[in-house]
Amino acid sequence: MTQEEIEARVERAKELFKEGFNCSQSVFAACADLYGITDEKLALCLAASFGGGIGRMRLTCGAACGMFLLEGLHSGSATPHDTTGKGANYEKVQALAQRFREENGSICCAELLEGSGVAGRGVEGAKPEERTAEYYKKRPCVEMVASAVRIYLQSLAD
Repeated sequence: MTQEEIEARVERAKELFKEGFNCSQSVFAACADLYGITDEKLALCLAASFGGGIGRMRLTCGAACGMFLLEGLHSGSATPHDTTGKGANYEKVQALAQRFREENGSICCAELLEGSGVAGRGVEGAKPEERTAEYYKKRPCVEMVASAVRIYLQSLAD
């Protein structure tokens, strides 16, 4: 995949996020077609639960989760006792997580939000915040989405 093709997918993921989809949905849907998931609604639904650090619990960053979901499609095993295949997939997921940490400082949603003045830990309720200009201005999420797509697609060339 060329750098131009990677950047086109990065832009698509950023557009999805700015349209109101969560971080995980944006990353996953921008790349799911690489694995035969051409139904964008299906891709968006598959990744829906991982936004906001998994169900808005501020745990693992949803953009990173989207990247891990893609890796599952790429190298995941569908054989129950395939410890070699599972281990190979886990190794790739750990490498992706490390690259994300190096680039962004953490894979934890709460930690990524701490410097932006957004309540990281201890958010109340499951209701997502309204998407306003202020919402996008305060959060680093769109950059996390871009980072996750770039890291994932560049890993395919490694």
